[in-house]
Amino acid sequence: MEKLKCTVAYDGSRFFGYQVQPGKRTVQSEIESALERMHGGSRMKITASGRTDRGVHAVGQVFHFESLLKIPTENWTKALNSLLPDDIYIYRTEIVPPGFHARFDVKKKEYRYRLLTRPEPDLFRRFYTVHVTGALDLEKMNRAAAFIVGTHDFSCFCAANTDVKDKVRTVYHLDVHQEGCDETVVRIIGNGFLYQMVRIITGTLLDIGQGKLAPEAVQKMIAGKDRRTASKTAPACGLTLWKVSY
Repeated sequence: MEKLKCTVAYDGSRFFGYQVQPGKRTVQSEIESALERMHGGSRMKITASGRTDRGVHAVGQVFHFESLLKIPTENWTKALNSLLPDDIYIYRTEIVPPGFHARFDVKKKEYRYRLLTRPEPDLFRRFYTVHVTGALDLEKMNRAAAFIVGTHDFSCFCAANTDVKDKVRTVYHLDVHQEGCDETVVRIIGNGFLYQMVRIITGTLLDIGQGKLAPEAVQKMIAGKDRRTASKTAPACGLTLWKVSY
């Protein structure tokens, strides 16, 4: 029995999220179905670094699984991609030690959120960016971002419908920068994220960039630990799981 680790990208537009849901098309169910075909119909289960919501994308998601098949790692990648739909792609497969765990061994995760900042929407980027009319004040957004970096109780940036008790997380890096002529990117790296945390942070930074909130308001939000003080959750389509580090 070998344990294998895969790095996978997917376009989340046509999925009901990553995790298996009865009667729904999900990333996990598609990958497990491909693995089951390779294993002659035997039930297969994969374990990922975490879940992504409906509409969220990934270029560096990681999962592991165990197999009795003796296949060179490069052939694993080719075989899986030949069986997967065109909105999922395995970049690499590698053998890992038996004790490796795709979720519990994560050291850092990086997410990127893309905002389309121009007067007109772009139909061809509507599933990968969120359209924002008017200029954003990136200096104010980055001032606010500096208050978020560090180890805090992030209750204010966590969706209310979660059972997670410990809401302390560490954000190692957060910045807002321009890419190209019409995209603004929120880049965040942390040891882990609460449910919808990145999207709520983005929604709050967006309000700051549009002048609806002062950058210093973020300090009070974090200290107050109240979700109602932060801004609306940004739409899922602008978010991409960029990288998982071990």
